Amino acid sequence: MTADDSYDRLDDDDYPAYTMGRAAEMIGATQGFLRAIGEARLITPLRSEGGHRRYSRYQLRIAARARELVDQGTPIEAACRIIILEDQLEEAQRINAEYRRAAESGTPPEKA
Repeated sequence: MTADDSYDRLDDDDYPAYTMGRAAEMIGATQGFLRAIGEARLITPLRSEGGHRRYSRYQLRIAARARELVDQGTPIEAACRIIILEDQLEEAQRINAEYRRAAESGTPPEKA
């Protein structure tokens, strides 16, 4: 991968561009908080060749949502479960909307 390829990937929401320290700083949390939501399997950071955790912007948005719930007094395990359920609901609504559009147009929905 060249330096130019690396710069292009920075626009990718799933590219693990942020170290644990930078990720924690960006969402206003501690590194321990990021470890805890990782242990709860809310997010699974990728690892660098040296074994260091790397986070994507998408993962940081999820972590920020977890921090918001925890700051409101929700236990971390419950916050993680809430976010997982929110994500599942969003996906189910997206699929339902696809089926609705397909039924209205008379064409079968696309398979994911």
